[in-house]
Amino acid sequence: MTCDMVRVEKLDDFLHALSTAQFDAILADYRLPGFTALDAWSALQTTPRRPPFILLSGAIGESAAVEAIKLGISDYLLKDDMGKLAHVIQRAIEVQEAHLAKEHADAELAASERRLAHFADHLQMTIEQERAAIAREIHDDIGGSLAAIKFDLSWLGRHYGDPDALEHIESALGMLQHALGASQRIMLNLRPAILDQGLEAAVDWLAREFERRTGTRTTFRSTLKEAGISKPVQLAAYRTAQEALTNISKHAQCSEVRIELSDAEGVLTLEIADNGRGIQPAEREKPKAFGLKGLQERARSVAGWLDVSSRSGEGTSITLSIPLSPQPAGNLQDVTQ
Repeated sequence: MTCDMVRVEKLDDFLHALSTAQFDAILADYRLPGFTALDAWSALQTTPRRPPFILLSGAIGESAAVEAIKLGISDYLLKDDMGKLAHVIQRAIEVQEAHLAKEHADAELAASERRLAHFADHLQMTIEQERAAIAREIHDDIGGSLAAIKFDLSWLGRHYGDPDALEHIESALGMLQHALGASQRIMLNLRPAILDQGLEAAVDWLAREFERRTGTRTTFRSTLKEAGISKPVQLAAYRTAQEALTNISKHAQCSEVRIELSDAEGVLTLEIADNGRGIQPAEREKPKAFGLKGLQERARSVAGWLDVSSRSGEGTSITLSIPLSPQPAGNLQDVTQ
């Protein structure tokens, strides 16, 4: 092995050498008159990129060598085996390079996850904005037009006595009332204005509507005490309950649903549980199974987390937890107004 070596015998010289040059490896005698290898190792901790540190000794015991390795020292070599030095240095350098490569990859992965989280926040915000815009269009344009048509049909019904015409008018009024109900239901799903009455009222409404629509027995219990829950947190909890109930109606095949809402110990907790068939492991790992993944990302957007517990034939429980103190600084803006 061809190499350039710098030899130091004092700790100050060692630190000076580190500050003035880049080294591929450090060879340290266990004990020198001026300082020890462990002194050098401690001093090395302030160096941003530490080179491999190899301990050399003629008298170190095995227990001392093991302790040195536990501290993070790369390797050690007895002076009786100096013929292996080149191999030990090469291996230490390779391990160091692999470690640095892993650190770089981990940093890139963390940065990528942060970018993905920011993108998910932006996507959720955009979706909510679009939902709010569509709900306003339905309310202002379609809802207004349907209401005007209803008034006109009612006027015709009062002023025309022809039985056939009245029958058609009554039929049209019935269909129109159905269309008005559908538009109101769509608006509530798109823009949860009921959140203006509070999260408890909104989730209670979801539970009653789910029971009415599906015939599935649904119980809702709330011990919510916190009044000043932020809009983004309320919206995250509402959408979680909404998505969970939608999934239950599609897949659970259950006879009972239980919803619990609380804010004990400064954490908003929403649990939706059913007694259905459960979620199969293969279903949760499907590439296009975005429902639960979307809920997890929504929870992260308000500094919360989502737990899913499911056993085949015994039902599924979805639990959303969001710290309330201090209020999470999520990126999801209030777009429900």
